[in-house]
Amino acid sequence: MKKIDAHAHIGEIGGWANVAATPKQLLELMDTYEIEKTVICSQNNEAVYQALCEWPDRFLGAVYVNPLEETCTQLLKQYLEKGFQAVKLNPLRHAFVADDVCVDPVMEMAEHYHVPVCIHCGHPPYSLPWSIALLAERFPNVKVMMIHMGHGHGVYIDASLKMARRYANLYLEMSGMPMHTKIKEAYESVGANRILFGTDGPFHHPSVEMQKVLVSGLDEEALQKIFYDNAKAFFQIS
Repeated sequence: MKKIDAHAHIGEIGGWANVAATPKQLLELMDTYEIEKTVICSQNNEAVYQALCEWPDRFLGAVYVNPLEETCTQLLKQYLEKGFQAVKLNPLRHAFVADDVCVDPVMEMAEHYHVPVCIHCGHPPYSLPWSIALLAERFPNVKVMMIHMGHGHGVYIDASLKMARRYANLYLEMSGMPMHTKIKEAYESVGANRILFGTDGPFHHPSVEMQKVLVSGLDEEALQKIFYDNAKAFFQIS
């Protein structure tokens, strides 16, 4: 079954993670696991742009920005006009609360360019589901993807589903979220078109992320939506 990976990284991620992936390494995994396209990000946006230029049929770009930096909106404009199809925010890494007013210019620009915003979700104090929901409430015309849908904490996973049920512009991405049962629950209670497959590569292996979807108890039609159709619509892939 073909797939679209809604969230992965390229480059070196040091520190505690100590992982790395080149575009070519990512492509090898994509070919092995029938991943047709991957949405990639990096703190080096230019490296992402180079990958998009070299493999335009395989990669889509998410502009990775820090709202606390003065160059944030300049970078957004630069790369969105180069064809990037989403915005990536990581409140945990950059130490801002997801619904802080510093994020408003990012959301305004995303609305102007008609692109979704993908936000790391699941760690206190910065990237909690409730904060992301408050941001989504302020910008109902911007689609917001909650990357990891709460990650590894049951309370945050449950809250991600509750917030997504409340706000129609919230979408769930499942990488790093360990509970296969919550995939089916999200599909049935949040909406069939609002949960997306992702790997968070190179932090996680595609086979691991795929398996929890396959054992979730959903039928073939649902798997097709989660693995492919939902991301195609969310990122406006033609």
